[in-house]
Amino acid sequence: MGQTDQYKQILLTKKLGKEVRSYSKGYGIFTDAGTGRSGIVDSLGNITFNYPVKSEISPLWKNRFVLKVKAGKANGKTAVIDAGGKEIIPMDLFRFRTWENKDRMIYTKKGKDRVYDFNGKEIIPFSEKIVFGSENRFFVKNGGVWIIYDFNGNKVSERTFTDDLRFYKGRAYLTKGEKSGEVIDNNGRTISTISGHNVDNINAFPYLITLDASKERYGIIDENEKVIADEIYEQAFVGREYIYLTKDDKVSIFSKKEGKLYDLDYHYVNPVFNGLFKTSQDQTNPKTAVVRLNGEIVFPKEYDRVEGLTISGEKYLYLRKDDEEKILNKDLKNILDDTYGIEKIFPHTLILNKEDRYYTFSPKNGIYRELKTLKEVRESELYPELVGKNNDDLYGMMDENGNEIVPFVYDDITTFLGANEFVVKKNNKFGVTNHQNEPLTEIIYDKFLHEKKGILLTKGKDSEFIYFTEQKDRNFTD
Repeated sequence: MGQTDQYKQILLTKKLGKEVRSYSKGYGIFTDAGTGRSGIVDSLGNITFNYPVKSEISPLWKNRFVLKVKAGKANGKTAVIDAGGKEIIPMDLFRFRTWENKDRMIYTKKGKDRVYDFNGKEIIPFSEKIVFGSENRFFVKNGGVWIIYDFNGNKVSERTFTDDLRFYKGRAYLTKGEKSGEVIDNNGRTISTISGHNVDNINAFPYLITLDASKERYGIIDENEKVIADEIYEQAFVGREYIYLTKDDKVSIFSKKEGKLYDLDYHYVNPVFNGLFKTSQDQTNPKTAVVRLNGEIVFPKEYDRVEGLTISGEKYLYLRKDDEEKILNKDLKNILDDTYGIEKIFPHTLILNKEDRYYTFSPKNGIYRELKTLKEVRESELYPELVGKNNDDLYGMMDENGNEIVPFVYDDITTFLGANEFVVKKNNKFGVTNHQNEPLTEIIYDKFLHEKKGILLTKGKDSEFIYFTEQKDRNFTD
């Protein structure tokens, strides 16, 4: 039994003697290389469906699949099927569009659109045109005008539009002419009317970015069209809490929470921690400072690196100057004993070193725990696991708590940023394993080559290719 879909796919390929791909949620897809026929296999290796002629099957959603026929009487036709091959949406000549993780399909046939769910139920009947407006809204065109519908096929407003729109966080901007428009919600209701500005961006609503197109200069207004910042800025960037404006190589920051604009004497800044910002680094001064919105310098421009961290749900500030590293809490106090060096930062713990010994440290309880079997840590700041060597000079992997997740039995380990798979070396032979310690290949190959999509292993004329699967987001740097 495999822990990951990737390994189950490899096991099923070996069991069937046919390449299984796209294994997910209990089903995989295979194609017979000789005939081009496609089929579906379950997690136990049972073939649940096998189409009789050349075809292509692709996963759609949970236990729903798209079958495309490439030979015979149905050549060129498509159907949506279940895992047993039952047609949920009948085979026909149609095209379709879907929205990720939503069981809705816009079905196009003979220039008309309709909407189905993945149980074959019609949600919206044939119309002139249907497009996705957001993850829960459609724009439907009939009689030359567009109307908003929800994902259950209900008309949410009688309001008509000349064009379809795209909603962001439930809002869209409708231009009505020069310096005129309105912000509407995803039910078509007007929530702000603009009559004297060209609106460029509404993503910070109730604040809006405006643009003087003739001068290519940006400003800010609120939803009532009160001017917050004149259109004098060269660029405008919308962040989570702030809007950043630049002019003459200086940055100004508008705090959405305070409703106030601050002018700073820096080229650019980025938020890091509890209202603190790090200044930009440039060729004239590669160092960075930590400042507040009011311009107060908290740490001078002499640090090589500054980052905001989230560890065990709490915010911290990381500072590095030459070989000195600190992690500060909300009171800007160093949480570490100065005799320890920082080896690696995890989402809940730190790996530290002191006098050639390694320790885990929890900022939550302040406890240092020695990793007695660990002799050396391989430097790889962005890699999500701890790769190291034990007292027998053998390599393995640990998690953030110092637990062994890949045994320390290998002569070497080669990792690849962003990938779950890595190469292990033993007795001068290579193989591939993943973070669940699943043997994706045997350790029998003489060479390996890192390619964009995966790892190619070769032994004489024999070769095997292992595709990379993407690591989950392990970034805790703000």
